[in-house]
Amino acid sequence: MGIMEIIGIAGSVSLLAGWRLYLCIFATGLAMRLDAIPIPEHLASLAVLENPWVMGIAAIGALAEFFADKVMWLDSAWDTVHTLIRPIGGALLALAIVDPSDPATQVVAFLLGGGASFLAHGGKASARAVVNTSPEPVSNAVVSTGEDIATVGLLWLAYEYPVAAAGVALVLLALVIGLLLVARRIIKRVFFRAPKTPTPQ
Repeated sequence: MGIMEIIGIAGSVSLLAGWRLYLCIFATGLAMRLDAIPIPEHLASLAVLENPWVMGIAAIGALAEFFADKVMWLDSAWDTVHTLIRPIGGALLALAIVDPSDPATQVVAFLLGGGASFLAHGGKASARAVVNTSPEPVSNAVVSTGEDIATVGLLWLAYEYPVAAAGVALVLLALVIGLLLVARRIIKRVFFRAPKTPTPQ
């Protein structure tokens, strides 16, 4: 596996961990246990994800996130709690993917993985804060379900087609940046709108 494929997988997994950390861990571990994902030798450190204890805790976290993320404002509270957890988890996942014999690459992967997860988390949290301004609760469930499906599908794509993983990472990065910009514009318009001055009689 070439350096571009490794960077692509690490970037994709880190970005997706910013959305759904527990789901990323559980889905990867389950796929490895079912031999659905052929993991190269130097990625053997990822084998810890198929440990029953790790999978069990990740499954509980993913289930809790599945329901919490579909309730208005509870999703934002959940995101706030995970502001530190997701970037660290994404950084550790990226660290497990790179070659352990190269300390410099590991440091770079850890920093970039954490940064990518934090960026994705920020985009998700901002987008959900905007969705929460909607008066009806259905939009939360729709957006959350879309994130669930996208996470599983893109994670499978990144592992199954390592060559395409770099492209997946770039698309995710563009999507996250777009979400941040849109959310910033809407939040600024909703919360920082200048009050109307009364017209003189």
